[in-house]
Order: sequence, then structure tokens, then C-alpha cells
Amino acid sequence: MLNFFIIYFSNKKARRVTQEYSYKIDNFLLRDEGEIQFANWLNPLVKHKTITQSEINFYKRFIKKGDLVVDIGANIGDTTVPMGLAAGKEGLTLGFDPNPYVFKILEANSKLNSGKANIIPLPYAITEKESEFFYNSSEASFANGGIQEIDKGYHGKYSLQQKIKGIRLSDFLRANYPEQMDKLSFIKVDAEGLDSTILKSIKDLIEIYKPLVIAECFTKSTNEERYDLFNTVALPGYKVYKFDDFDENAPVTLISNKEEMTNWKTFNLYAEYSA
Repeated sequence: MLNFFIIYFSNKKARRVTQEYSYKIDNFLLRDEGEIQFANWLNPLVKHKTITQSEINFYKRFIKKGDLVVDIGANIGDTTVPMGLAAGKEGLTLGFDPNPYVFKILEANSKLNSGKANIIPLPYAITEKESEFFYNSSEASFANGGIQEIDKGYHGKYSLQQKIKGIRLSDFLRANYPEQMDKLSFIKVDAEGLDSTILKSIKDLIEIYKPLVIAECFTKSTNEERYDLFNTVALPGYKVYKFDDFDENAPVTLISNKEEMTNWKTFNLYAEYSA
């Protein structure tokens, strides 16, 4: 009972009081990768992350050693790290997240496993045009949140004091990583309901390099928003699939048309080029 109240008040404080939380480095011994480290954020609202071989193998289906992979909405690196391990130290994994509270943990994770992954953390939002944006969260500890052009608290009542920078991904890659762009094989987007908007802003990259694309459909998404997300990723030559988890053994279901997007509430999907 005492433990219940400790957790309850810790969570309540994290929702209402702005403060920074440190991290704890955990070690995982995996069959193929050997010993892997991960910095788990000690924010009580954030679920403890466990790195598994099955998760890394999920990414290995689509990512080869030496590939360029991009994680948009990387958070603390819970998907960035296994993506980076799949691409290997000879590859390049870019993790984007503009939230300064989670970015510090993402930075810590980028420095771990340096002999097995090459991860670069970047404190930017990916947007249609380069600009500055407000960042809001429903939690005072900023465990999640999103951007908007006007400070109206769409993502919550707590706002960062400083604006965050939004950049065009295609321009950024061409300016900073032109030699790696031909190896772009994988893009994951998780941006608090802005997935479709971001994917439209990188349509040129998808059409040219044909990477696998991962996005999320939210419970609150309207039918029209679900249809729009499907149409955004179902480009010529692409097939769209729902998958239950980032695990090599998770069930995968083909989504044949936009109407099937209403069959589930919150779910992950990926679009794979197969022409």
C-alpha cells in the first residue's frame, strides 16, 4: 500500500511540477548484439525501456548495416537505439526531438554503444518550412508534447519558455549528409498526431529514395485524418501494413484501402515499397 501512494504522488508531482529528472544506465545482454546499454529516464510518467533482441531484429528486416535511418520524434531514444544497432557503427542514425527535457536523455543514449551504433541526436522538429514554434505539453515534466505556430496549448497547458526550431528534413540532409542520402532506407515518425503533416513535408525524400516509413494512428484521429494518413503513405509502389509491436514476432496485417484505417483505434503502421 505504501508503494502505491509513493507512485501515486510521484506521478502527480511529475504532471504538475516542472522539474528535470536524471537517468539510470541499464545493461542488457543480447544473443547477437552482446552487451547493450540504455539510459532510462527517471521521470515516473515514462515507462521503463527494455532493449530486446526481438526488437532489434524487427528493424533488421528493413535496415542493413551502413544504412542512413531517421527517427523523427525520437524522445529519449527508445526506438533510436535499436534502429541504430540495426544500422551498425558503419551506418548513420539521426534522432530528432525538439523537447529539451527528453533531448538530454537522447544525447546520453547516443553516446552509449558507440562501438555498435552511430547515433547523432538533433534538437529540431521536422516541419514544412524552417521556422520557430511553441512547444506545449499536458505534463509539467514534459514527458510528451507537440509544436504549434501559436501558443494556444493544443498539446497541453504547459509551455516551454523558449521556442524550438523547425527545419525541412530534405534541406537539412542535403546540406549536412549529401554522401549518405543514397543509403536512406528507413524513416520513423512519431509526432503526437502530426505524423501526416510531417510525412507530406518529406514526400520528395520518400519518392526519390523509397525508404520504409513508420507512423502512428491515434485514438482521437477522425476518419478523415485516418484516410489522409493512409493516402499520404500509400504512394505508388507502396503497400501499407498495421503491426502490433516493434517485435520480429508481432502480427502484421495488410491495410488494403483507407476505409480499413477505421478498424482499429491506436495503432502503428508501416509503408513498404515493393514495386
